[in-house]
Amino acid sequence: MDFEFSEKEKQFLREVDEFLKANYDPNVMDVTRENMAQVCDTPERRAFMKKIAERGWLGITWPKEYGGQDGEGFYEYLLNEKLSSVGAPQIGKGVGIIGKTLIKVGSEKLKKEFLPQILDAKIEFAVGYSEPSAGSDSAAMRLKAEKKEGGWLLNGQKVFTTSAHFADWYWVGARTDPDAPKHHGISLFLIRMDDPGLTIQPMYTMGGERTNAVFFDNVFVPDDYVVGQLNKGFQYIAEALDIERFTLFTFSPIRGRTELLCDFVKNGKKDGKPLKDDKVIRQKVAQLATECEVARLLGVRFVDTAINSDKAPTVAASHYKLYATELSRRVADATMDIVGPGAQLALRTEDAPLKGRPESCYTYCVIDTVGGGSSEVQKNIIATRGLGLPRNF
Repeated sequence: MDFEFSEKEKQFLREVDEFLKANYDPNVMDVTRENMAQVCDTPERRAFMKKIAERGWLGITWPKEYGGQDGEGFYEYLLNEKLSSVGAPQIGKGVGIIGKTLIKVGSEKLKKEFLPQILDAKIEFAVGYSEPSAGSDSAAMRLKAEKKEGGWLLNGQKVFTTSAHFADWYWVGARTDPDAPKHHGISLFLIRMDDPGLTIQPMYTMGGERTNAVFFDNVFVPDDYVVGQLNKGFQYIAEALDIERFTLFTFSPIRGRTELLCDFVKNGKKDGKPLKDDKVIRQKVAQLATECEVARLLGVRFVDTAINSDKAPTVAASHYKLYATELSRRVADATMDIVGPGAQLALRTEDAPLKGRPESCYTYCVIDTVGGGSSEVQKNIIATRGLGLPRNF
């Protein structure tokens, strides 16, 4: 594998840099929101994504017949890394999870209705997989879907639906065959978020960001809004999760937090002595810098695998997601230790070290090890699909 960018890729990076400078807006670009910076949850952020759409950057990897550019996934990767490096919203659920699944298995009706709106950044989606008894184990979902004339009646609950309070449509997995084996009998549905049968209640993370619990009370979904084949939903979800595990946990924010720590060590003092002269601290920072390079290369390898393999890059996605999110925790832990007691002061607290970033990094990074499948789930995927070992749960 050639790890150097081509001239064409370098030119694309320059174009994105120029675009970000020309469209700088502190209400849109906020690195202090950590991983939650990726969502389009305000009018300003949606307007920014509209500008991305006007450049044609939302359809880089989509087939031309659906309005895309038939381009390589590496450009999508480069774009997301640039966006996340400045805390701007990223191309995510609509273009990736929903759009690519609809292109592959969606009906012509769903393609015509949703794909143009996704490319024009006209709609936002929420994704409903997790339930109170089925967090990272999507196959254990119990949301009940009963067949009725012309459609399905859904009853039950979802949790940790981050975008539910501002999204237009809900991408939901539900159990359509209760007698089927665990990994079968699940189907995917598209539901309007303003459906009167949906009740949305806020759930706040330890980082202060909003996610949601969503309750279904006789929500009727017409047959036309079933995605793909009935009872094949888990297979579609599993493939889409490969995309989620990569695109939702970009490397650039981790690198930014590491660089923030390096700058603190370079200029800080403890008991009147420069931190950079402390051998233990130097070793810790060097270790983290080395691990950052490993995480970056795991990300590049995932993209390469996705582009050049006919098989879903499931193991490569889990390698990257596990390593990157656990590295993010190690960076946060080291920052708290090195900065000292002041690191516990909240973001934007007056006179807080590094303006309170250590505290926000520490609380946010825990969420990343759970979203998109917990670290334990990633280890099982690597063990079973990558190494041929038995599951441990």
